[in-house]
Amino acid sequence: MPPDAFPAALATAVSRYRAEVAAPAEHLSLLLWQMHEGHRLDLRETMPGHLTTSAIVLSPDHAKILVIDHVTIGRWLQPGGHYEPSAFFYLSAQREAEEETGVTGLKLHPWHQGQDLPFTIDSHDVPGKRSRNEAPHVHHDLQYLFTADPRLPLAAQLEEVHAAQWREIEMLAEFAPKAAARLKSVQAPA
Repeated sequence: MPPDAFPAALATAVSRYRAEVAAPAEHLSLLLWQMHEGHRLDLRETMPGHLTTSAIVLSPDHAKILVIDHVTIGRWLQPGGHYEPSAFFYLSAQREAEEETGVTGLKLHPWHQGQDLPFTIDSHDVPGKRSRNEAPHVHHDLQYLFTADPRLPLAAQLEEVHAAQWREIEMLAEFAPKAAARLKSVQAPA
């Protein structure tokens, strides 16, 4: 989407998420304030926070999850990164997963019904990066569900991740507890 379409697309995604998906205690206060103030959330330089997208990639039976060992963060996470212009937010998340892991055959999970509705919006603190003269800040992460075949080979993007692996689904609760809790109500595709 072009930069001038980004604010309206984000407003639609966040509004739908709050109305259709979010738990009562999910206020998204900082994200909503930044949107109201007209912050360029599509730019990495925007502080105190900006948009990221990530992919929660599941095996078709929901028994496994694809994770990366993140170089900067130093822990296992779902693949994702700073928003890059795409026709839809889920395509930004898909691109990050494909780049970081080499996964092929990604499919948007049926839960999304082919729409750009985030499964989870997780605003969280991240450390700054000295090499970029970047202070600690917030990532407003739009998370999307995908499925892929865990038997296919992976190829980690070693500039950003130490490794990419399929792990047991229970690991999701360690780094994305809100998504893990919500996933319990989602059925594996038939």
